[in-house]
Amino acid sequence: MARDGWPKNPKTFENAAAVVFYMDGGGGHPIIQKGRREVVQKLIDQKVGFVNLHYAVEYPKSQSKHVLAWLGGYYETGFSTNPHWDADITSLPEHPITRGVKPFKIRDEWYFNIRFRPESKDVTPILKATPPDGVRGTPAAKKNKGREEVVAWAFNRADGGRSFGFTGGHTHRNWSNPDFRRLVVNAILWSAGVEVPKDGAPVKMDPDDINRNLDRKGRR
Repeated sequence: MARDGWPKNPKTFENAAAVVFYMDGGGGHPIIQKGRREVVQKLIDQKVGFVNLHYAVEYPKSQSKHVLAWLGGYYETGFSTNPHWDADITSLPEHPITRGVKPFKIRDEWYFNIRFRPESKDVTPILKATPPDGVRGTPAAKKNKGREEVVAWAFNRADGGRSFGFTGGHTHRNWSNPDFRRLVVNAILWSAGVEVPKDGAPVKMDPDDINRNLDRKGRR
């Protein structure tokens, strides 16, 4: 694990089965900075799993060609939208990522109106929910009132590798929900080419762990 930005040790990526990015996105996305896109492309070429969580799914539109090939979809500024709302996951598709995961309802900053590869059959929606029309914050999102939206997806890449995009993860306490947690752990295993147990990954956690090791952010 590398904290506080891009790994300072280039050997961090050596022999990785999957890489998980849970960090800043948009114009400050560490991956798009000079010399780093090539590092990720090399990992992609090696069929390494590629997982982006929350803000990490947001890239500038100028990077769309690379990101759509890597992740299958992304948060596009001005097109996608990022409100806080209660996503009611009432059903789940049959997929290794959903093994052992029960439907759940969680308030988070769930991004939606994601820009996906046009007519791609390699993108599998994993989590879908219908947001209130009042939170559709962009002109593009407002055109789809009442539509069920994809907030997490799996992507079988053309190179044979696997990727996963997950738009939740803004609210730390949501990781205390075992279904929320298991889904993401399953997805990381799947992206790495590891067989997901039939009942899902074991994700037992001491409830007190959610409050351990927190950085002091000060008063806002």
